Amino acid sequence: MKWIKTTLVTVIFIKVFCLSAKAEDGHQLWLKKQNSFPVNVICAKKSPVLNIAIKELKEGWNGTPDATVTLQLKPVKSIKDDGFLLENSRVSANSELGILYGVYELLRRQATGKTVNDVLSNPSYRHRILNHWDNLNGTVERGYAGHSIFWRNEKDSLTITPKDKTLWREYARANASIGINGTVLNNVNASPLILTAGYLKKVKTIAEVLRPYGVKTYLSVNFSSPVKIGGLKTADPLDPAVKKWWKDKIQEIYKLIPDFGGFLVKANSEGQPGPQDFGRTHVDGANMMADALKPYHGIVMWRAFVYSPSDQDRVMQAYSEFLPFDGQFRENVIIQVKNGPLDFQPREPFSPLFGGMKKTAVMPELQITQEYLGRSIHLVYLSPMWEECLKSDTYQKGPGSTVAKYTDGSMQYQKYTAIAGVANIGLDTNWCGHHFAQSNWYAFGRLAWNNNSSSADIADEWLKLTFHESKSEFIDPVKSMMMNSREAAVNYMMPLGLHHIFAEGHHYGPAPWFSDQKLRADWTSVYYHKADTKGIGFNRSGTGSNAVSQYHEPLSMQLNNIETCPEIYLLWFHHLPWDYKMKSGRILWDELCYHYDQGVHQVREFQKTWDRVQPYVDQQRFAEVQRKLRRQSRDAQLWKDACLLYFQQFSQRPIPSEIERPVHDLKYLINTPPADIRH
Repeated sequence: MKWIKTTLVTVIFIKVFCLSAKAEDGHQLWLKKQNSFPVNVICAKKSPVLNIAIKELKEGWNGTPDATVTLQLKPVKSIKDDGFLLENSRVSANSELGILYGVYELLRRQATGKTVNDVLSNPSYRHRILNHWDNLNGTVERGYAGHSIFWRNEKDSLTITPKDKTLWREYARANASIGINGTVLNNVNASPLILTAGYLKKVKTIAEVLRPYGVKTYLSVNFSSPVKIGGLKTADPLDPAVKKWWKDKIQEIYKLIPDFGGFLVKANSEGQPGPQDFGRTHVDGANMMADALKPYHGIVMWRAFVYSPSDQDRVMQAYSEFLPFDGQFRENVIIQVKNGPLDFQPREPFSPLFGGMKKTAVMPELQITQEYLGRSIHLVYLSPMWEECLKSDTYQKGPGSTVAKYTDGSMQYQKYTAIAGVANIGLDTNWCGHHFAQSNWYAFGRLAWNNNSSSADIADEWLKLTFHESKSEFIDPVKSMMMNSREAAVNYMMPLGLHHIFAEGHHYGPAPWFSDQKLRADWTSVYYHKADTKGIGFNRSGTGSNAVSQYHEPLSMQLNNIETCPEIYLLWFHHLPWDYKMKSGRILWDELCYHYDQGVHQVREFQKTWDRVQPYVDQQRFAEVQRKLRRQSRDAQLWKDACLLYFQQFSQRPIPSEIERPVHDLKYLINTPPADIRH
């Protein structure tokens, strides 16, 4: 009997041990340790950066056991900036960071089964930067993965613990592994306090932790800081006292952080202060800061996300406001432009500022956090959306003038090139709130390094590195799910060019009915879809707002013509009758119904796909993703029901008989805020 009890306890212990061994919380991202082999590393120089490169090689080597790898710092003409060359058992680079990036690429290729020899890799952009919308009280604007990794509540905001430093080091390593070399530590809606002595001291400590991994620190600044914390009566950028204040503050920063990157500025947008408050221009404000930063080689990233209450189509305002200043900004000013002309929608055409400004450095701003794409609940792989933008043709210098070429300096000289991604990172154990949201952080880094990368290749890499599984039975279906996920979200949210029909404020869930006379019109849903009994869509053609005129020919003409406008943008640029004949042969109303229904079925297929690959995934991550897919499937149904039942009031047409019927009542959906809907 005693033997049986002992055996039973042993069996239970083994089972519990095996279950815990299979558990994986996702904290190690795509850098999870695996069995490695011994390797000899030759490096003539020692430094904090090179020491990390050597350590990574020794801990992650999966090549021939006891091989010798040489890390060689020498000028090579074909290598640009922090690029590198992999050949045989050698990593060559012009800089120490190039060596580190080359080592990560070497290990990545070993882990994913790619060839290693004769690989020349140069970054597309010199500055590859994460923008953290982190507030100094620890909250994160549009963040869905817990509180800030940098800041906490006011009482303890300036404290720094060993745990903090460990987390920041892990964060820096993850960024370096995918080529990200900069981070803005605080929200674009910036508190002036970030420039006070206590906060700058903490920024100094953060910078010291990030520096060995090549990650520079940047700060978002409030334009009224000279008044708010400096005791001045004005923040007028042409006032000598204001100029001196910024010059002195910047000098103070660089004494603390010699490699400080520069400022990110949101000015005269959504209530934020700016030079226009003093009768000045964006040029006046940006150049004043740029002049103060220039001696230290710092840059100003001046956001073009501006719009004001007016009768002008909101999507036209950034172009109208910035284009007249083309060529007037200092060389170290980069205009930071969102991928689309509105606001990170599930699908937008590219912003016409890409290709519009010909004498000014322009950088793309992408949103990694899923403000408009289901937060950290919906599985949406964003790389195809970004690839769609980067490969869009601006026609600025004829065919082939893509957004990528326009912004990376290959089409026209820019001393400073950059790309930014609004981070999806927080204190959640898995960093991003959803295990698959990690793929968006990874994809941003890979596209920032090489803006010609394939989203499919990036997904393949990420899956193999993150799940340590290379079997086609796992990779093929899950990669297909990822590659289809963005289009599925567009289908069940806003197909055929519909946009910004979300619930007000939090942007989670549908509210095509949203309208409030107390608010400006362009903060409502009805402003954008303009549905009535005659039809649906925003007329931005030559007979409407004429937003098409902001694009170069022949694109402008293509978008203006209903027959040649891509159907994915049809209702973005045109208001069409409900019975308009689509390319499928269906009328517009029926086509909308089919898209919404397709989106629901796509998510249901994702559920089936994930269930089928259960044998290849650890139990914890499998269960957590499965649970979120269930919620996503229910949300997709809500989107379909809300939009079709609401728009049906105007179309006055039946839902096609072969499409599944709505399961919710419109009145219930209207009266129940999305965050409170019980599933």
